[in-house]
Amino acid sequence: MIVKALTENGVTANENVTPHPPTKRKNSGFWSSVLQQKYLYLMSIPFVIWAFIFSYLPLWGWIMAFQNYKPAKSFGEQKWVGLDNFKELFQDERFYLVLRNTLAMSILGLIVGFVVPILFAVFLNELRGSIFKRTVQTVSYLPHFVSWVVVGGIVYKTLSIDGGIVNDLLLWLNVIDEPIQFMAQGKYFWGIVTGADIWKETGWNAIIYLAAITGIDKELYEAAKVDGAGRIKQMFNITLPGIRSTVMVLLIMNIGHLVGIGFEKQFQLQNNLVTDYSEVLDLYALKYGIQIMRFSYGTAISMFTSVVSVILLFTANGLMKKFTKESIM
Repeated sequence: MIVKALTENGVTANENVTPHPPTKRKNSGFWSSVLQQKYLYLMSIPFVIWAFIFSYLPLWGWIMAFQNYKPAKSFGEQKWVGLDNFKELFQDERFYLVLRNTLAMSILGLIVGFVVPILFAVFLNELRGSIFKRTVQTVSYLPHFVSWVVVGGIVYKTLSIDGGIVNDLLLWLNVIDEPIQFMAQGKYFWGIVTGADIWKETGWNAIIYLAAITGIDKELYEAAKVDGAGRIKQMFNITLPGIRSTVMVLLIMNIGHLVGIGFEKQFQLQNNLVTDYSEVLDLYALKYGIQIMRFSYGTAISMFTSVVSVILLFTANGLMKKFTKESIM
């Protein structure tokens, strides 16, 4: 049939039929992409401006770390001291104590505060009653909107030796013979901060994982049910692998904040009796940079924190990309 059709059209069977060359696609350059997605770029402009003003423009202030900065003098009148502030920083024994506290609370928060929201999201996803499920989710993320000032008051009242629910419960269970002054003993401080942070942020952090879980194909669960897999097996073989990319990205970002954990919760929960366990790098910089008015020394502390955070971020990203093929850049 094909040979006959070709012969009728004047083409013999032995002749090669040359196909028409494929039409070349237009090379879509950067500007054509911008034109196609102009509304997305326009929507992103306010966020780019915000990031530039609050994240990149203040980097000019890092110059103070290499000066003996005096607010009354102009930029040209400042005395340049080179790396003297960093030398003093690394020779200060208090700095290593503060660094220990920072890393201890960061690692505790990374291990416990990272795993708990994942487990909470997975188990919350297994709840069948939609009304109960939404109620639990709403109640769990409401503490995120509570100020650390209020949370600090709640923690102090909960752990108080006079009517505190924790001491009353331990006494009622005969675990202890007399109330424990939790807030006056440094050995409890890291655990108290970690526990308060978990209570405040677990529900909020779980929202990201719940959103990732909703993107998993429901047919996978149906196929697993047909194969006889129970809900536990579905969790470990479908749900957790399905949110692996989200988990890895957030893990990389959390590792990047190991030394920059902020100071709000430590500032609200600390007191003079636990200073050796509560002071972190940001509080250390605040104390020397603002209270004692050693602006250059405080800038050196903040610069060290930022540089180490960037190094940790790129290191974690490189390792994850090499071993798990997941990365953020």
